[in-house]
Amino acid sequence: MARKKVNLAYITNDSVRKATFKKRKRGLLKKMRELSTLCSIQTCAIIYSPYHPEPEVWPSPLGVRSVIARFKSMPEAEQSIKMVNQESFLGQRITKAKDQLKKQQRESRELEMTQVMYKSLVGDQGLQNLGVEDLNDLGWLIEKTIEEIDERIKSLRE
Repeated sequence: MARKKVNLAYITNDSVRKATFKKRKRGLLKKMRELSTLCSIQTCAIIYSPYHPEPEVWPSPLGVRSVIARFKSMPEAEQSIKMVNQESFLGQRITKAKDQLKKQQRESRELEMTQVMYKSLVGDQGLQNLGVEDLNDLGWLIEKTIEEIDERIKSLRE
């Protein structure tokens, strides 16, 4: 059975929040153990919580020290190569979303112009109501379509 989508918001009920914390922490540590075993890599976790006065460490305090020492011994440029802070992470997400939006707008415009082209070919719509930008886009689409037809004819002849 599929799990329902979780609303990511602060859990106001104390007992539910504590139970959720315990379950999620157990799941996180299980995933880290699996990652460490399957990929033969060193992993560690330091978990600060309001439910324990001391931070919890996994796999052991010595294991955590070993991983942190190995990390600190790396050159600084190598340490920070994959690190992101909240600002840069959100900046990357915004850039990616903007790129996806541009792509969708371009595809939508191409479909719109394709529809205009086919309607004008069958005589349902004239071109007199189109602006300069529409006509330029339509011209580009017609050239692209002609190139695709030429390529198809060429491949069929071979």
